[in-house]
Amino acid sequence: MNQLLFEGRSLVGIVSSVVRQDDRRISFNRLDWERMYRLSDFHRVANIVYIGLLGYRETVPDKWRDRFFKRYQEVLLFGEHCDESFQEVLAWLDMREISCTVLTSESVRSFYKISENAENSPVQIFLDEEKYYLAKGYLIDLGYETDETYKGFGERMKKVSGVTIILYRKLPFRTAKYTKNMVKILESAQIKEPYENIWMLPPESEFLYRMAGAAYRYVTDELTLREVLELMLCHRAWKDEIDEEDLWKRLDEYKIGGLAERILELAYMWFGEKTDTFLAEHAEDMSVYDVLEERILTRGIVNHERDDEALKLQSLIDKELEKEKKAEGKDLKKEKMGKYFSEIKRKLSWIFPDYHYMSSIYPAVEKIPLLLPVFWGVRGVRLFWRFIRG
Repeated sequence: MNQLLFEGRSLVGIVSSVVRQDDRRISFNRLDWERMYRLSDFHRVANIVYIGLLGYRETVPDKWRDRFFKRYQEVLLFGEHCDESFQEVLAWLDMREISCTVLTSESVRSFYKISENAENSPVQIFLDEEKYYLAKGYLIDLGYETDETYKGFGERMKKVSGVTIILYRKLPFRTAKYTKNMVKILESAQIKEPYENIWMLPPESEFLYRMAGAAYRYVTDELTLREVLELMLCHRAWKDEIDEEDLWKRLDEYKIGGLAERILELAYMWFGEKTDTFLAEHAEDMSVYDVLEERILTRGIVNHERDDEALKLQSLIDKELEKEKKAEGKDLKKEKMGKYFSEIKRKLSWIFPDYHYMSSIYPAVEKIPLLLPVFWGVRGVRLFWRFIRG
């Protein structure tokens, strides 16, 4: 367990050092590089780790260094094509009058001091059910393939070039109150010029969407370092455009205002700079952040959660998951029963063929339909006789 936390904290140290461009020393010799690669890949920071490893060639086995380099190459390739590909998709949707809302834009890439530190973070697009399948079909025509499915919500589509777009037909949150508040965010969307059917969230709304999403994924143990890092980058870039008092008030409607704020504070602790003033106004017991850190870095394996907001949200999500599990069980049982009765019906239709089939074999049935049961018996005797004669 200590090794797991050590590697997680080492990962934060490497990423922080590269993002800040400082000379923080990391003890590379104690690291299990297979686990480090898998951990950094989950947290979507493998390309940053590769940059941090430059100059330490002898410390990383060739196999794993090559894998880090592959992720770095993918990000470079994505950077070359993302703007053009994204605009192509939006232009097509607009031309066919397919209304959609861009939930998270590609603008976050410009907040990185070094472009190679950015990631091939997928743009998220929300559409209604009918338009969703039209948009998906078009992406397939453009060479995109389904990379991951979010059951009941949407899917991630990916191109060979690395360009990735997430399509949602339902916002990816299970509790009714959370979904309701997320839908309210969409009401603030504005038309993205020069389009007529493409809507974008203004910075304050996109940041609210990111903050609420981060708190939700924290309690489901899916929150990544990349997401935490980009929370900080967005806040730093948009803080002058955000009414923070209104932001925290709206997050309180989700019942996670305190949790979301502490996640943002942790982001500044991990990746912020001395010139950032955000933390100066937020002094609190550091053990609270230890709990956050341990849970995020171990994906919930180390979980000493005691935050009331996190516990309540987790309980609500667990209840919804239990409902879904029961519903799936009922659907499975219903499907099995349907197959069972279909099989019985098939067998009965073979034993007792319908009138049209029987009248084509026995003309007497066509003349006198009441004789149908009699000829079922005649047919049965003939089949049985054939069977015993071999």
